[in-house]
Formats: sequence, C-alpha cells, structure tokens
Amino acid sequence: MPGSSSGPGRRPARVAFLGGVGEVGRNMACIELEDRLLILDAGLSFPHAEMPGIDLVLPDFEYVRQNMDRVEAVALTHGHEDHIGSVPYLLREFERPLPIYGTAFTLALLEGKLEEHQVRDRAEFHTVVPGGAANVGPFSMRFMRVTHSIPDGVAVAIDTPFGTILHTGDFKIDQTPLDGRPTDLHGLAEEAGRDGGVHLMLSDSTNAEEAGYTSSERTVGPVLQDIIARAPQLVVVACFSSHIHRIQQVANAARGSERVVAVLGRSMHQSVDAARRLGLLSVPDQDIVLIEDLERLERSLLESTSSWTFARATRSSCPPPSSRGTSRPSTG
Repeated sequence: MPGSSSGPGRRPARVAFLGGVGEVGRNMACIELEDRLLILDAGLSFPHAEMPGIDLVLPDFEYVRQNMDRVEAVALTHGHEDHIGSVPYLLREFERPLPIYGTAFTLALLEGKLEEHQVRDRAEFHTVVPGGAANVGPFSMRFMRVTHSIPDGVAVAIDTPFGTILHTGDFKIDQTPLDGRPTDLHGLAEEAGRDGGVHLMLSDSTNAEEAGYTSSERTVGPVLQDIIARAPQLVVVACFSSHIHRIQQVANAARGSERVVAVLGRSMHQSVDAARRLGLLSVPDQDIVLIEDLERLERSLLESTSSWTFARATRSSCPPPSSRGTSRPSTG
C-alpha cells in the first residue's frame, strides 16, 4: 500500500490479492498488519468454455499456505458464491479451527456448505451485525450495511496506523430496498472523518463503470404480479437461490393470485429455510407445499435456474403437463 510503510517505528500494512481483481468471481484478499493476516472473503468462480473438465476455479491459496501460522481470521462481506464458495477448500488447508466473521445469513449459507464438505469443525463462527464491531488480533473491524441482491451484506472498515482500509463488499445503491434497509451511506461517510481518514478503499460493484443507475428491486414486483395473475396455469420463474428479495416478491405475487408455493432444489431449500428462520423472508407455512403435491394442484407456478429451483402452485387438480401454459418473467 502506498504510504503504508513510512515513518519511524511503524510496521508496514500490506494487501495481497489472491483473486477477484479484474475478473468476476474468486474474490479473496489478505490484509497484513503487525505480522498477522486477515482474509477478506474467499470465493470461487465457474469455468469458461475453454476450461473443459474443470468444475470450479479457486483463488490462489499459495500465499496463505506459506503464511498459515500468521492467519488470524476470515471476514466475509456477504453470502454469494464468489465470496464464500472457496471457504470449504480453504479450511482443508488448516490443521486448526479458523475464526470466521460474518452476518447471520452469510454464516447460515456457509454452514450448509461446510457440513456438506465435512469441515464444519474447522470453523469458529462469529456473528457480526451491521453497525457493530469486532476485534481479532491486531485487526479492529467495523461493519456497515450495504444493499445488494442478497440480504445481510456489509462493508468492512479495518483500522491501521496509516488510516482505514475500507472494503465496500458488493453493493447496490437502492434508496427503496424491499427490506427497508438501505446502504449505510452515513456510516461510510463517517469513516472519512476518523483519524487518518480512509487510506485505501477496495470497492466492488458490477457495472460500476457504466453511466446511470440501476432501478430499485421494488420495480420488479408489479411486473411479476401482472404476469403471475394473468397466467392460466403453470408459471416458471428463474431466480438465484440467494436472491431473497426477488423470492419474496414472487411469493407475494403468488399469494396475491391465490397460489401456493413449492420449493425445488437443495440450494433453494437451504436459502429459503435460512431466510425464513432469520426473519428475512416472510412466507406463511400454509402457502408452502411439497414439490410432490404439484401434480394435484391447479394453476401452478415454478421458478428455476440451472443450479437453483423454486416453485409455486395453487389449489385443485392439475391438468396434464402438455396442456399447461408457461411464462418466464425476467429475473434481471
């Protein structure tokens, strides 16, 4: 970091990027302070067409392997695969439990992955809240809420003798988010007023180089309601399993059309269950049915992607599949 190693008696602060720079996915960085390391995010990416036979692309762990005894903890900004997907593989490198800091929903999504990989015992979860703080080793962290296409995202501010390192995480400036929890712009601005100010900002927002702005997630709701209300029978909706706000709007539209909901796919089940348990998704029990019940229900609604699936249906008996109408609203 420029200007981070000058001055008598001041030990340098360093940032090492292990992935995610100039690419989509594999987000992972190491902050070095007083000879200790803090890992920020540990994501993965998916292979391109020119990578036959490769299932996942991980960050380069070599720097971590060379400094494993100096790793203090992992701090996660949110629960998307490109930010938490490589954590199970990272934990396999360690012979000791590793402290992991994240919000409740982020850790809930991660827990399922760790259990699947049989490495849950190698992680010590520490739940943080937006507006809160945490200290581990020489690292003093503050967490600020950011709006994103997944709930419970945070920016992380880390104190150094040279000023603050501010990692925004992925964000979207949505002034009217569905959950009523906008990005904490005031908290982010306060970081500039601290001693030393913001020495380094690490920012990540897809299409940030493009002029203009992205519409609020709320604008999708009326479109979904209209499509689902007009559909005579089966409706198919594609959606990422982590896009809880989109799932909420589909569920609202289904209920408004007297439809019930069926969830299909392991990742979708895990996300929906965790979001409902944490109060991030409101779908009454009576509105949810098993996927096996769809054949006896009329005017069904199904939401799916290649990896995650979500489904909805209404009461009564379903006609043969060949006679069902299908509509696929855009998920953005």
